[in-house]
Amino acid sequence: MLALLYDIHGNVRALDAVLQDAARQGADAYLIGGDVALFGPWPEATVARLSELQPATWIRGNGERWTAQPEAAPEFLRGATAAARAALGDELVAEHAALPQSAVIGDGTRAWHGSPVSDVRSFTPQPAGDEAELLAGVQESRLIFGHTHLPFARTSAVGAIELVNPGSVGMPLDGDHRAAYALLHDDATLEHRRVAYDHAAVTDALRDRFGDSDWHDRLAYRFAQARMEAA
Repeated sequence: MLALLYDIHGNVRALDAVLQDAARQGADAYLIGGDVALFGPWPEATVARLSELQPATWIRGNGERWTAQPEAAPEFLRGATAAARAALGDELVAEHAALPQSAVIGDGTRAWHGSPVSDVRSFTPQPAGDEAELLAGVQESRLIFGHTHLPFARTSAVGAIELVNPGSVGMPLDGDHRAAYALLHDDATLEHRRVAYDHAAVTDALRDRFGDSDWHDRLAYRFAQARMEAA
């Protein structure tokens, strides 16, 4: 059974809760779907914990790309990418940036971070106008992806492809603080799961470590409210 772990964002408290739940369910392999360390208060511990998991398939998210190339990140997040780079070190940052963009994880199933065309463009719970573009050339019958931090599963409006977002382990943005992940069972069925943990400890730790930064407040809002901050 494969545990699908996306968008952990340096939140080792949420990760540990998810791994304990996954073990109880019988998970014995892991997909690590990108955005592992960026933004959260425990980037080093998060990477160290994930590195213990075997067997594990890793793919790159925009977080790994931005941490290696801070100029590619939105300007208001460049300080956060610099902080993650300083925490992890250049060697590990380069290793993560070199991860593949996608991986086959089962018969007819491929995993991406955002979508086949971009690590910052993804699918939404309801079909959007660019869905045909995002799916152009896709041969698989099922895609796994993250990036939006919104768990859902549905059939695509084009091509009858199953679209699955396991949600975010470390920074849910659907108003539910519980860590989100999914299990791919051996019979190819998918199960979304939510796990409660001490989410208030995340904002406390973020303030203690990065409270003086110019990016702290914006990201602290996301962790505290489980929602994207207002523009």
